[in-house]
Amino acid sequence: MTFAEILATLPAADHLRGLDVVDASGAVVHHIPAAPGKMGSLRVYHALAQRFGGTLGAEAVAQGLQWFAEHVADARARPGAHPNIDLLLAQQAAPAGWRLLPLPA
Repeated sequence: MTFAEILATLPAADHLRGLDVVDASGAVVHHIPAAPGKMGSLRVYHALAQRFGGTLGAEAVAQGLQWFAEHVADARARPGAHPNIDLLLAQQAAPAGWRLLPLPA
């Protein structure tokens, strides 16, 4: 399936103003805003938060990379072009056990 096809199966995130990725101390290490060009990533991360109880562990990382589909190859080829995928790739290499916190609007 393509990213667009997968995205159509994920829960909506239009009720969120964004999502924070936080470390064990609660510090925000990454933020995904509810903004044009970011809504697909917000939906992926929101779905991961729901499916994996808010934990960004190995299973959630693997699922997220699967959901980002064809964009993962582009992210690997162009580091920095897809920061929300880069985060998952970094977690795949060195999991930190971060938490996903959806932010209600």
